[in-house]
Amino acid sequence: PRAPRPRPALRLRRGPPRLRSRRPAPDRRWRARVAPKRDSICGSSLEAVICPTASPKERGTGLVIMVVRQQASKEGAALTRSGHSEAATPEIPWIKIRSGDCLDILPTLSPQSIHLVVTDPPYFLDGLDTKWTKGGLDAIKGTGSVGGLPPGMKFDPQQGKNLQQFMERVGEPLIEVMKPGAFGAVFSQPRLVHRMAVGLEDAGFEIRDLYAWHYTRRAQFKAFSMDHFVERMDASARQKTKIKRSLDGRKTPQLRPQFEAIVLIQKPKDGTHIENWIEHQTGLIDPRARQKGMAPATVMNFEKPQRERYNGHLAVKPVPLVEHLIELFSVPGQTVLDPFIGSGTTALAARNKGRNCIGIEINPSYIEIAQKRFEEYDS
Repeated sequence: PRAPRPRPALRLRRGPPRLRSRRPAPDRRWRARVAPKRDSICGSSLEAVICPTASPKERGTGLVIMVVRQQASKEGAALTRSGHSEAATPEIPWIKIRSGDCLDILPTLSPQSIHLVVTDPPYFLDGLDTKWTKGGLDAIKGTGSVGGLPPGMKFDPQQGKNLQQFMERVGEPLIEVMKPGAFGAVFSQPRLVHRMAVGLEDAGFEIRDLYAWHYTRRAQFKAFSMDHFVERMDASARQKTKIKRSLDGRKTPQLRPQFEAIVLIQKPKDGTHIENWIEHQTGLIDPRARQKGMAPATVMNFEKPQRERYNGHLAVKPVPLVEHLIELFSVPGQTVLDPFIGSGTTALAARNKGRNCIGIEINPSYIEIAQKRFEEYDS
């Protein structure tokens, strides 16, 4: 007889078929408003537009050099899904860098339109002119810097007074464009931080805190020896030797710098913290903006950046540091302002964190550097 056919192995019953969700169409509303054209200042994944989004009021003063738009960041989308905040519903972020003097351009911005200010004003040191360059004899000087001395010995109390007056002039139109409760993180050299703070306070801001950006690498010991000046004295060789022995190698009082100050300013709130947040989504920090797993602290450890070969800016800040400040004091989709944007670090950090950014820069060569940095970062 025929052998019995082996029983088939048991098969697991399949569950119900998976439902395929339709992928939502990308948001292209801004394309309908603006007909962007490709430009060499950005890579393939970004759009560069010259001027078309500027309002008539904006066109009156300065020139919108660059508008860069990109897709909303994943962080902003994650915050939206978690229901953390209605303000965390970012539209497509944009970046504008305008050429001109911030004292002329700030009054043209919309009142109460800025959620956060991050900036590094010129300190007016060592003969720098108002355009942050080592100017010649015909340059517009921003300070009464002492001439004829080595950089480590140039000190004039008038520098601090000039800085205080300048920051008060900048702060007056700056406070008008910020939303109530909005913060500002303003970098300063340690010995001038008091003048920076007083100038901004006189303009109407509240001084909320003082932070330290700590670094260890590429910090030059600037103390200067006295031997050179002793040799130029009208004295005998024996007297000069005696003076040098008395000095015993002592130098000018400049220790090796390892931190830079950051003044935290705030525009006065409307009502209580909660009332101001409901109305403007400003005035509170995000404690989840941690640094190396640690809770936010007043000392922020970031090494100085390795500057690009073409970047001649004198005081480039680390992009991760500015990203940290932006995460602390703003929400994805909000607008960050830098009235002294320099080589574009604040714009890069804002783009990386899904925030809009308005930058103002008086030096055209720095704007060109910012354009190159965007192109390099995108590639």
